[in-house]
Order: sequence, then C-alpha cells, then structure tokens
Amino acid sequence: MDNPKVSIVINNYNYGQFIAEAIDSALNQSYQNVEVVVADDGSTDQSIELIRGYGDRILPVLKENGGQASSLNAGFLASHGDIIIFLDADDYLYPQTVERVVAHWQEDAAQLQYRLEIVDAVGNFIEFYPIREIPFDRGDVWKLLVNQGRYRATVTSGNSFSRLALEKVMPIPENDFRISADGYLVAVVPFFGQVVAVDEALGARRRHGSNLWSPQVAGWEEKLHKSLQHDDLRYRYIAQTATALGYSVQPNLGLRDYSHLMNRMGSLRMAPEYHPISNDSSLVLAWHGFWSTLKRSPLPPKRKLIVSLWFLWAGIMPKPLAKPAIAWLLANQSRPKSVDKLLKLVRAFSR
Repeated sequence: MDNPKVSIVINNYNYGQFIAEAIDSALNQSYQNVEVVVADDGSTDQSIELIRGYGDRILPVLKENGGQASSLNAGFLASHGDIIIFLDADDYLYPQTVERVVAHWQEDAAQLQYRLEIVDAVGNFIEFYPIREIPFDRGDVWKLLVNQGRYRATVTSGNSFSRLALEKVMPIPENDFRISADGYLVAVVPFFGQVVAVDEALGARRRHGSNLWSPQVAGWEEKLHKSLQHDDLRYRYIAQTATALGYSVQPNLGLRDYSHLMNRMGSLRMAPEYHPISNDSSLVLAWHGFWSTLKRSPLPPKRKLIVSLWFLWAGIMPKPLAKPAIAWLLANQSRPKSVDKLLKLVRAFSR
C-alpha cells in the first residue's frame, strides 16, 4: 500500500486518569495519514468531558456500556483506515509507532505485532512485554493455532490489523468477549494472512491496580478461573474458524498449551472448589504440562527444563509444598524478595 491510512481506535471505560495520554499519543504520530477514533463504553467518570474537549481532532463514538468487544466493534465501524490499531485507553503509543508499522507492513499481512514496555501508573519502566528472550512467531501462525491453541503474540495495544482481514472476522462476539476482546482477534485473524513481527517496543502497556490481569495478590485465583474460561472461548473460535476454512484442529487444545496448563494447574491446586473443569487431575496436568513445555513452549532451553520440573512439583507434591511454588510463579507480588531475586538470577542464567 502506498501511504495507507491508519486508524487508531482507542477503547475506553472509566479510564479518565489515563485517556488523555492515550489520545495525545495517537494524535502526535510522526506519520501523517492517521485518524483517531475514540470509542467510549458508557463511562461514568470524567472521560466523556475529556473526549469532547478534543473537538474535531478525533472521531468520538459514545455508546452505552456493553463491554470491550462492543467498543472495538463500534470503533471499527466508524473507522476508515487500511490498517487498524486498537489501543487500550490506559496504554499509549510512541511517536514513531505508526511510521514503523507502515514501514514493516507487507502486502499479504493480516496482522503486525510489536513489543510493548510495561510501565506503572505514572510511566516508570518495569519490563518488556513479551520479555526479550521470547521471540515472536510470524508467518503462517494459524498452523500453531490449530496444533497448540496459541502462538507467541502480544496484547491489544501491541497489534495492528489489516482492514481486509478484520472485515472477515468482525464483529467480535460481544457476549463472549466483554473483556479481553483481543483474545478473539489474535485467535482468528491469522487465518486470513501473514503475521508480521517487529522486535522492538513501539508503545507502553500500563500496569496498575484496576487492570483485570494486574498481578495483585488479592483475588488472583479468581483471575485464573477467568483466564481458563477465556482460553476455552479462544479454542472454540479457533476450531470454528479453522473448520470453516477446511483445516483440521488437534483435539483438546488446552492440553497442548503450556501457558494454559500453568493457570489450570494453579486453579486446581489453589482453589479446587471453584475450578471450572470438573474432571481435571493434578497428575494428568503435571504430565501434559511437563511435555508441552519441553516440546512446544518458546522458552529458552534451561528455562524450559525449570518450568517442566515446576509442573511435576506442582502436580505431585503435597499441597503445603506445592502451593508456595504455584503462588510465587503465578502471582508475582506474593513472592518474598529473596525468592524474587533468586528467580531473576534463574531468568538471567537461562537465557
């Protein structure tokens, strides 16, 4: 495409303390052919006033509350770009983000992904997402989706999509994806073109207390349950899309997905009374997690071994010994400082 139009679609719900930075980052791009769409999902804070303050510099879409999928759907319908970037209102882009996306875009691309810098509520750097040691998958990643239910990807604000591909998969099912609607997009868009990856950070993902997936100690077991339910939805739409296109899908994708199995093990052993999969066994999960990590995970070799052994420990050891190992891995802020330092040393050693 020659000088493609790029739409930055910002979805917002009650992020009035952050949304101005998101909008400003979209308006201040070094690339000129950009439109900024702000889809507000019925906010009750100061967001609407802030959005209206931008006048005709942005295209506002103000709607009743319906969840994140409904915001992305409404924003997409209002947009006109050849390339679409969905930006969460608590995140922001760097000035050259769109310029870099366009420079790396390929004619047959359905999706382009890039790293983000995780920052705190006031913008202080925490780490990269995904971490540098894990390379992105690229190309025909649908083959990974039908084989293991996941590929090495990023989150909403780290993706851009071809309008032509989105027109094949939109609207996002609104009842199923009231939250984490990007899970649907990254699961089905790759069936309609190549996935391109840029191995540099082009934006910031904010980590703060009101993030659904923020690694807070309180309530993290409940978040594991939501994550498992979300994965189940993704697998369903992967299978549905693949089957419609004539591709075969491996049965029980969840038992081939090491990341899903980590959360599943944590949910079963930490809060079995709420675990959503009634016939799960810790020994079976340990076995599948062990082999899935060794065979299919993107981790460096030494860390593969460590995580594989974690599955055996978490699944076989008595609960008093298994629970601390599970909590320290899945809930960052529950770790004692000494354990955190040890894990950082292990991470450095396993690169």
